[in-house]
Amino acid sequence: GPVKEKYDKLISEGLTPIRRWGQPDDIGKAVVAIAKGLFDFTTGAAIPVDGGFHIRRL
Repeated sequence: GPVKEKYDKLISEGLTPIRRWGQPDDIGKAVVAIAKGLFDFTTGAAIPVDGGFHIRRL
């Protein structure tokens, strides 16, 4: 629909540094990393899996 088309365009133009929609596997990879304890030096952190959307533009 029109909303998806709008965001497809925004994402392709750089709304996020990683210019694609997130996929379920992106979340899955973060969950696996947490479950395996791959963040040894991280405590109490929020781990954004958002393609860089949280990064402010310069």
